[in-house]
Amino acid sequence: MRFLVVYAHPAEDSFQCALHRLLVKTLIESGHEVDDCDLYAEQFQPVLSPAERRAYHNIDANRPFARKEIARLLRCQGLVLIFPTWWYGMPAILKGYLDRVWIPGIAFELVNGRTRPLLQNIIRFAVVTTYGSPWWLNKLMGDPNKRVFTRGISHLFARRCRVLWLAKCGLDFIDKRSRDRFLRKVERRIRTL
Repeated sequence: MRFLVVYAHPAEDSFQCALHRLLVKTLIESGHEVDDCDLYAEQFQPVLSPAERRAYHNIDANRPFARKEIARLLRCQGLVLIFPTWWYGMPAILKGYLDRVWIPGIAFELVNGRTRPLLQNIIRFAVVTTYGSPWWLNKLMGDPNKRVFTRGISHLFARRCRVLWLAKCGLDFIDKRSRDRFLRKVERRIRTL
């Protein structure tokens, strides 16, 4: 299966980076083809320009702004997003990626005021994220990041798309043993994705 891994973290010495390396290695060892998209390393420009916004709903005019990233998205059968959760949401660079790449005519179309999903090529979807805050605080806030991806974004994929959410809370205060346990969990779950 062809996987697109979209990674969003600026620091090469972070726990998120260790998760990213493990995830890519695990997918390859499991026999998958991997397109590894490191948004920071590739210097992805997340800001939607005025011209892009004006062309957003024009399916003939909106593609040229992110042609390479769109092609990568349309080629994959599996998608893995890996990023830290900051302020109960995704990093700005990942949000910009969604704004600029997941556009009408690619990710969805609007039909009579309703969204019709178009990313039917995606049959496997996983999110691997970390939170600095404890689990109870995320639950108190309603875990908005999880809702965006498991209820909103995943709606755009194939009807029977397998969805996997892997999150580690309390990263700001957990020990190495807890981090290692999460690494093993991610490796085990990604092998069966």
